[in-house]
Amino acid sequence: MIVAEALRQAVRALEAAGIDDARLEARLLLAHALGVERTVLIDRRRDIDPAAFHRLLQRRLAREPLAFITGRQGFWTLDLAVSPDTLIPRADSETLVSAARDLLADRPPARLLDLGTGTGCLLLACLVEFPQAFGVGVDLSPAAAALARRNAVENGLAGRCALLAGSWAAALDARFDLVLSNPPYIRHGDIALLMPEVAAHEPARALDGGPDGLDAYRALLAALPGLLTPEGLAILELGAGQAADVTALAAAAGLERVALCEDLGGIARALALRPQKSIGNTAAHR
Repeated sequence: MIVAEALRQAVRALEAAGIDDARLEARLLLAHALGVERTVLIDRRRDIDPAAFHRLLQRRLAREPLAFITGRQGFWTLDLAVSPDTLIPRADSETLVSAARDLLADRPPARLLDLGTGTGCLLLACLVEFPQAFGVGVDLSPAAAALARRNAVENGLAGRCALLAGSWAAALDARFDLVLSNPPYIRHGDIALLMPEVAAHEPARALDGGPDGLDAYRALLAALPGLLTPEGLAILELGAGQAADVTALAAAAGLERVALCEDLGGIARALALRPQKSIGNTAAHR
């Protein structure tokens, strides 16, 4: 089979399965099957092993995420390894990186912490933006922490970070200028309603935020005052409609809102917090 015919068949099959961006996904599957970079222009007359490509296509038609099939995902300026041990990095989460870059442009942080680091995407992207910083990433899953270490090595950042397995900040005794986190925030009862790529393939521990979706925020917000320097900043990813609830929980924990940043879809996605100042200087601003 030649590439042109394989591409036509794959596009038709993906469209019939209701998969968005069928042509793009078919090209990415072809590139993976051929062992070439996804950005390479593929000769449409080139031969391809139909059996090998069919196996990849069937995995995608079974709604396995494309990133798990190829083992790679782009995030910010990075190319990251991914696995079923972690969430797949998403463009929505880049909102946290852009918020950190903008809010800390005049006072670059020296010490970064990423809680629930997964692939390491947030930590590594911020290390790129703040080249003088050193970072620590923590994940409950040893396999996730190992994957984050691999990504640090592959992106030339291993000498500027430590990746650890642990429960949130339980083993840490330090303060940081910037704390990042994309915690589990899906309500337990809603997980089964997610698209099958997520519900059936991504790790439930990284999705399940408890009955109201806020369990992880309660744990994080209780720990943040002891983790931040006096001028430190915490930036948390939010689920849709969670801004008011998480802001209220933060205030009860002694933190004030600095900014609330929307993603490209207009959803309030990144909540920036700092330790509350003295009375008369506690008004948050956007």
